[in-house]
Amino acid sequence: MMGRSQEEKAQSRHRIVAIASRRFRELGLGGISIADIMKEAGMTVGGFYRHFESRDELVCEAMAAACQEMEDSVLTKQPTLKLSIQTYLSETHRDEISSGCLVSSLVNDTARSTDDVRKVYAERLEASLRLLESQMPDACEGEFREKAILIYSAYVGALGLSRAVPDSELSRQILDVVASQLISLFPV
Repeated sequence: MMGRSQEEKAQSRHRIVAIASRRFRELGLGGISIADIMKEAGMTVGGFYRHFESRDELVCEAMAAACQEMEDSVLTKQPTLKLSIQTYLSETHRDEISSGCLVSSLVNDTARSTDDVRKVYAERLEASLRLLESQMPDACEGEFREKAILIYSAYVGALGLSRAVPDSELSRQILDVVASQLISLFPV
């Protein structure tokens, strides 16, 4: 049984990771400092190293937490490929970046990160590809893996573009066009 101080330390660590998980997706890996994360957690920056050896350790844990969150997310709980496409490429997902898919929100940051961070990211991507492969309609011919990669690449590109443009109509159009084109490629 964990002592009170150990339990409090575990709770503090969990709070830091949860905040970092949301903020990294929202602001990017370089968009928020350790000081800001610790302040939001109600702690001092000096306390950071009682919980983590490095910023990279926090990044890996925060990304792993985001991956776990995805397992319980509406994004991974859709029963059909069509609903998965519509859910991923929705305005709701676009607008909820801090609780959305880390694959799309951190694609460029991760490309410039450490191997450990990239490994966590790749594991989430693999899980997402497996999910898409499992949802392929029986009428689909060819390699399910290749089709899953195509869909996920379209997801990440469309979501990124829709978040980047200031024109709300163009943003919505990007999501709608990519979703409808993907759905048309795969017979239901």
